[in-house]
Amino acid sequence: MAQLDMAIAKIRWKRRTINALLIRELMQRFGHGNIGFMWLVGEPLILTLGVMIAWSFIYGEENHGVKVIPLVLTGYSMLTVWRHMVARFTHCFRHNSGLLFHRTVRPIDILIARGLLECIGTLIAFFVAYVPLRLLEYITPIDDYLVLLTAWFLMCALTFGVALTISCLTELSDTLERFVQPIMYLLLPLTGAFYMVSWLPETARHIVLLSPMVHANEMFRGGFFGAEVPTYWDVSYLALWALATNAVGWSLVRKAQDHIEIE
Repeated sequence: MAQLDMAIAKIRWKRRTINALLIRELMQRFGHGNIGFMWLVGEPLILTLGVMIAWSFIYGEENHGVKVIPLVLTGYSMLTVWRHMVARFTHCFRHNSGLLFHRTVRPIDILIARGLLECIGTLIAFFVAYVPLRLLEYITPIDDYLVLLTAWFLMCALTFGVALTISCLTELSDTLERFVQPIMYLLLPLTGAFYMVSWLPETARHIVLLSPMVHANEMFRGGFFGAEVPTYWDVSYLALWALATNAVGWSLVRKAQDHIEIE
């Protein structure tokens, strides 16, 4: 019984630590002035709306029989959480090393706080864009919230694992940091943000479906569009990738911790 109480106390203490780190991150990034933390939602929202307008001028109302506005809304929301989390995690340990003077703060706590901030902020931005577009009847109602939110959770878990791995590797080697952004750009075709798998010839379809991010995007759009638009995804494949990337990332945390120089 005493061990259970101790475990519960540790969980509560860890939750308070992460909450404090979340607030600190918000204040550090957005400050107290103007709309402050609302920029957490505003930044991805502006990007998504800008691309939505541009694509509407280029492709018109539909592209390959799929409405452009919801296509951009779903694709860029997923792409934003992928790009932002990886960018925020790079050299996260050394940039926040001063926090490690607090005995309750661990390097992984900082990453968890940042990951939660990106996942929650971008999801809120998605719904902030979705609601007025739905009210104005530019888009149809979400078909299956369970599928859509499951895809979002798995994409966030996958991205956290990849970003955690990159964060640890860049801590171990400064040279690796130089390759992060080029690799991110090279991987853009494998995110599935700019197209539907059903548009591709069968050979290309098999290739892009090797990417778990494509499965996440297709599943997210499957939850959004429903049977109206054909989608290709395997939730077990996506979940296995999320578990594998997190296993690799968490195993590297201890090694990266030994290289942190506390200022």
